[in-house]
Amino acid sequence: MEALLDWFTVPFQFEFMRRALLVAVVAGGVCAVLSCWLTLIGWSLLGDAVSHAVLPGVVLSYLFGLPFAAGALVFGAGSVALIGVVNRTSRVKEDAVIGIVFTAMFGAGVVLISKIPSETDLMHILFGNVLGVSDAEIAQILVMALVTLVVVAVKHRDLTLFAFDRVHAHAIGLSPRRLEALLLGLLSVTVVIALQAVGVILVVAMVIIPGATAYLLTDRFERMLAISVAVSVAASVLGTYASFHFNVATGGAIVVTQAAAFGLAYLFAPRHGVLGRRLRTRAVVARGEAPRAGAPS
Repeated sequence: MEALLDWFTVPFQFEFMRRALLVAVVAGGVCAVLSCWLTLIGWSLLGDAVSHAVLPGVVLSYLFGLPFAAGALVFGAGSVALIGVVNRTSRVKEDAVIGIVFTAMFGAGVVLISKIPSETDLMHILFGNVLGVSDAEIAQILVMALVTLVVVAVKHRDLTLFAFDRVHAHAIGLSPRRLEALLLGLLSVTVVIALQAVGVILVVAMVIIPGATAYLLTDRFERMLAISVAVSVAASVLGTYASFHFNVATGGAIVVTQAAAFGLAYLFAPRHGVLGRRLRTRAVVARGEAPRAGAPS
């Protein structure tokens, strides 16, 4: 018992671990909130696009000594706007446009990375540096997280209606295009928040896995939000602890923990899990009843 207690308390003796846990929890919580809307709307690929498109902005910020957030926000918002313009003004389908834009941006980022003299700095950009965040970076993350959560709280009802039924949202006077732009802007900010925790390459997991996991566990959106945040925050904490005790990359440990949570939900979710559906089917057969039409099998 004492060994288990030490496992949790020893990391708090170090200032860098307290900072890392704060950033990981904040990033995980904010990403989890946006993840629910991305899952419902079907924007997982767009989340991937934004997370990769910010790479040139991050590299330019590093080269010119600016905060990573500045360049990432500009290129994240710019890539989203570019996707929208090309999608509306050409016959190319949206998924193809997304693929073109994010690969072009990522390629530009890779070219710029060749100008970075230190391999260590490259690793921080690609995989995060949550163990080395400064006071200024923590302040930026907290401000962006607060702004994002306030906007989500104010626009919660409108965004939810937009996610479930765009036609009805338009019919009652809401502007689907403005709500789409708002959500994409929030996504860009959220990606920037998560960059310090897991880096450019793995940030897509932070904005997809929590919502997908919660989607398997409940059919109610409010409960989905709560589950998503709980899973993401727990994975962020456990992943950070694992990185300390097993000397592994923090970002990778967080993402692997989130993926493990999704795997458990995929298998054992009472209603939508693979094993859960099979157990219900066997129970129905054992009672000698025919499965209802439309019931999960």
